Amino acid sequence: MPINKKVLAVIPARWASVRFPGKPIADILGKPMVQWVAEQAEKSSLVTDVIIATDDNRIYDVVLGFGGKVVMTSPNHQSGTDRVAEVARNIECDIIVNIQGDEPLIPPDNIDLVIKPLLDSDELVVSTLMTSISSSSEMLDPDICKVVVDDAGCALYFTRAPIPYNRDFEYMDTQMGLNQKVLGYKHIGIYAYKKSFLLKFSNMKISRLENIEKLEQLRILENRYSIKVVETEQNSIGVDRPGDIEKIIKNIAKKK
Repeated sequence: MPINKKVLAVIPARWASVRFPGKPIADILGKPMVQWVAEQAEKSSLVTDVIIATDDNRIYDVVLGFGGKVVMTSPNHQSGTDRVAEVARNIECDIIVNIQGDEPLIPPDNIDLVIKPLLDSDELVVSTLMTSISSSSEMLDPDICKVVVDDAGCALYFTRAPIPYNRDFEYMDTQMGLNQKVLGYKHIGIYAYKKSFLLKFSNMKISRLENIEKLEQLRILENRYSIKVVETEQNSIGVDRPGDIEKIIKNIAKKK
């Protein structure tokens, strides 16, 4: 990594969640979830500093308790991106990585993958990740965001719909060996931004397609900026509900 590039990883962590209030400090084998995320981020070879951004004193105190760096942010932000931008605005850095606070086992290699394009190019301003989909049920799941890219690996579109639509193939769960095929690509919600662009992005108005799909990255495309999308073979498990904690614990046990 160029010695003059400072890469700041920011983990937005809010208390309010309809499905899982207080999720960032949910216990996983004796440690709060946000600590797991921070420790994974610290393993990245390209990140120079890790900060947790919260709007709640309970999360703030927990982070201080395990020795993490934490910043109190406004409770009025509409998205994690806005919370990350508030932190970035007041810290000297070149690249910001927005790491979701509900993926306690996020692979450090994925964090490096999303950063590298911005280190290698002066023109790129934002990058993200994708991984292949071989299951028709995933292609049809509206909770899974799909992405299609051009020949240069830049995003053409993000959507909850099954794209690209294969006209000659009916998406059905059968025993047809679908695990041997790549049906599409799942977007993995980690982003790296040039700081100057992140601050500009956070001030852009919500766009038409973003409002329809409820996917804020579409605001970037609608404003005619390119998003570099890097493929990874390593997916990570998100925690949406209390029951998902058990999946994380089982995954940790497999790695021991």
